[in-house]
Amino acid sequence: MEEPYDAINLHNMEHVPQIAALPADLRAQIRVVGNVLPFKSNRYVIDHLINWDNVPDDPMFRLTFPLGEMLEPANYRRMEAMLDAGATDEELKHAADEIRWTLNPHPAGQMDHNVPALDGRPLNGMQHKYRETVLFFPSQGQTCHAYCTFCFRWPQFVGLEDQKFAMREATLLRDYVEAHPDVSDILFTGGDPLIMKTRVLRRYIEPLLEPGGAPNVSTIRIGSKALAYWPQRFVSDDDAEDLLALFKEVVDSGRQLSFMAHFSHPVELETSIVQEAIRNVRATGAQIRTQTPVLRHINDDAPTLARMWRLQTQLGCIPYYLFVERDTGARHYFELPLVECWNIFREAYSLVGGNSRTVRGPSMSATPGKVQVLGVSEVAGEKVIVLRMLQGRNPDWVGRPFFAKYSETARWLDDLEPAFGEEKFFFEDELAEMLSEQGSPWSRDDLALPMVSPN
Repeated sequence: MEEPYDAINLHNMEHVPQIAALPADLRAQIRVVGNVLPFKSNRYVIDHLINWDNVPDDPMFRLTFPLGEMLEPANYRRMEAMLDAGATDEELKHAADEIRWTLNPHPAGQMDHNVPALDGRPLNGMQHKYRETVLFFPSQGQTCHAYCTFCFRWPQFVGLEDQKFAMREATLLRDYVEAHPDVSDILFTGGDPLIMKTRVLRRYIEPLLEPGGAPNVSTIRIGSKALAYWPQRFVSDDDAEDLLALFKEVVDSGRQLSFMAHFSHPVELETSIVQEAIRNVRATGAQIRTQTPVLRHINDDAPTLARMWRLQTQLGCIPYYLFVERDTGARHYFELPLVECWNIFREAYSLVGGNSRTVRGPSMSATPGKVQVLGVSEVAGEKVIVLRMLQGRNPDWVGRPFFAKYSETARWLDDLEPAFGEEKFFFEDELAEMLSEQGSPWSRDDLALPMVSPN
């Protein structure tokens, strides 16, 4: 399967036979929504992952092609009318940007709360929310081999320049982590850092591997969808061998390389080339951990999740996180109530063996930290939702159970109210103080805001 990478987008999609054969209304939906939310696919996704006999209901089609229901009706009608009227590119972009700003392009005060500084200089291509972990957004990695329709990083791809995270200076990353000895993990993220040529990725990673360079860093993580959407990156691309050699260099340096692989449906794991790619990555000594949100229309049933986790385990991957869909983009299309997310997770968890029960969830990556829904219980005569922090801005919050009033409709942390007559959750006053010290105003409404990365 030595095929060259060829991006499919609004400009050339009509040349793809499977797309050209779609009903006119469906093609129009792709074009309308694709002018607001990002759309990019490739021949591997189109030829090997989508069941075109089941379109538009096929989950991989919904995962990669923008559909009409992914915009609110008024916004859809506005863009449709402008396209029908022959609006100019400038007019379309202006209207699309107005709609984008209503879609919460950077939830979580990401531009305010998590950006670190070095010698007084803001590092806008980095995020440092948790003591041990720094996120790094290489500027050349701000795209993907194909875009997911649920993507919470969609502002990176649609021209909202002041909403992008990106950095070119590799030495600033090393200098920052050397100045913060508590940092043990660096996560390269994007977009997708593996869209970069290996020679470019090396410029960011190798300074960390040099003798005396960032000795406190024990783990390098790479967050990527490439295994699912372009496994050729690890098999037949012209620099696949060099990429695998770089992975081995990281491992040989004594550090752990954690490949944070995004898989949302078992179909993504079933082709022969993705299984070969997984073997190649694992042969370098890298560890593959997997994660996905639970998504309405895609994987919101326990047997699907269980089948995916079993297959991941069989292939030597470690199921890691099941996330809750975030408050951004096409959230209204994909989101589920928290209690439903938990029920799906609990049933799927019960269907797999112990080796697959490494997965944690459902988890909300919110302003205070990663909040896991542990379940529903009755305490002191009150029905409650039981939660705990898996990660927190203050490490002392981690592992603490806390309780919210039971709600069948709550979809995020800000939809929940403290149980037992309490006015606030235990972390709220300290969180407000922490963010105030950073010069970032905060209110309880900010509980709605997810952080930058789930990894």
